[in-house]
Amino acid sequence: MIKSENPKKTGEEIRKIQLTGKSTYIVSLPKAWVTRMKLNAGDQLAISESGISLTLTPKALVNPERPAEATIKISQKDNPDTVMRKIIALYLIGYNLIRVKTSGENITSLQRNLLKDFTRRKLVGVETISDSENEIVLQILVSYPELSVENALRRMCLITASMHSDALKALRESDEKLAQNVITLDDEVDRFGLYVIRQLKMAVQNERILREIGLSNPKDCLGYRVIVKFVERIADHAVKIAENVVAIGGSIETPVLKRISEMSLFSMSIFNDAVKSLCEKNYLLADSVISKAKAVSLMESRLTKLIYKRPDASKTSSLRMIVESIRRTIEYASDIAEIVLNLNANQIIEDSFR
Repeated sequence: MIKSENPKKTGEEIRKIQLTGKSTYIVSLPKAWVTRMKLNAGDQLAISESGISLTLTPKALVNPERPAEATIKISQKDNPDTVMRKIIALYLIGYNLIRVKTSGENITSLQRNLLKDFTRRKLVGVETISDSENEIVLQILVSYPELSVENALRRMCLITASMHSDALKALRESDEKLAQNVITLDDEVDRFGLYVIRQLKMAVQNERILREIGLSNPKDCLGYRVIVKFVERIADHAVKIAENVVAIGGSIETPVLKRISEMSLFSMSIFNDAVKSLCEKNYLLADSVISKAKAVSLMESRLTKLIYKRPDASKTSSLRMIVESIRRTIEYASDIAEIVLNLNANQIIEDSFR
């Protein structure tokens, strides 16, 4: 890496830029590094830009050879959940072809049906391309430019916001069917979540993939990974709201319902602004989200008192759980905004020079 920093830093060398001809600038390479990389005159280097720095990588290492195919050996005694976790692990690492096979016995119908259903519901871009008595072959068909990390994350957020809104609509209208639909949608959020994590894991190791999925700095991958977790948590709380709507099994008093709806609208406003600040890389908006989110404690306290004043105590527990899930949604949205601050801290520095 060639960059202008303190020349006393351990392992760093300072080299002068030289002009050869009229328009070509050159910098000599440290002999020790060239030897360690086993390079010779005429070998090619890939040069990638990251902020103010340039990274030099031997071309042979830019796309290191790795097995595109992995095989999982299973038996009829294996727990299907254990098999699924193995598939997820290989999917996240970046394998493009996954074989699930047995030795000397057939895959059980239960294992086969669960595996197919699981990959359909949970993994983006995975298709079953071969299915025999003792082997199932899964291929990951999706490529990076088709669905960037930001687009996949935005899709996750849209589904999550829809889940929350539908869960509250189900509460207002005592619609258990709609509540059940919300619970089912959680699989879609998980699908995109696993896809984003797969992309981030591969991008950290490969500068080209990093650019292809729409990011500019490997350090951003950690922030996006944590944001994915927070969005999944918000979706989980939408599911909990829906489950409590089913548990209530009927209508609730208008004053309580009105206050819950107001708190819900506030939570979605906070969440949507947090997502907007992420998509627009807007430091000031993210900071505003964090400030507004602090109002949640007072809102929850007032609503809780109103719930406990109700004459019918049979639904109190479920209502309290709904309020808690809305509060947690606001807190997770605030956490997302805090990560946006960290990802865009350079805006503070730029503003100070205007």
